[in-house]
Amino acid sequence: MTLKHLTALLALLTCAGTANAADAEFYNKGNPPGRPFSLAVRAGDMVLLSGQMGTDDKGLVPGGFEAQSRKAMDNVADILKGMGLGMNDVVKCTIMLADMSKWGDFNKIYAGYFKPGRLPARSAMGVNGLALGGEVEVECVAYAPSSK
Repeated sequence: MTLKHLTALLALLTCAGTANAADAEFYNKGNPPGRPFSLAVRAGDMVLLSGQMGTDDKGLVPGGFEAQSRKAMDNVADILKGMGLGMNDVVKCTIMLADMSKWGDFNKIYAGYFKPGRLPARSAMGVNGLALGGEVEVECVAYAPSSK
């Protein structure tokens, strides 16, 4: 873990004490009406992204696990871009897979979204079901100091 990652992790752990909920910024560009969550929330120097699935405006993308995995990662990148950030700002991801036997397949896709040696901290877990019958969901936290 680099000093920057450690700093980001410490910032995340203290985020609740330094960010006032009234000061939080809620990002929803492209979020269809009626969804009961924000796509991302900036709280202090941290940006917390809601779990992203392999969906577009029509629902789950066709093509199965690989297509859904790529689209989920693209959705993360698009939200970050909309907030003036990028994948290099991601410090933590949580991956939920409907089938843990596809963990290695997901890793091959996931790693391509980050620079070598610049991978976020990560957790991965098998789940017994995801919304819409999806196969993968990706939740991320980005470090985005206001001075950036």
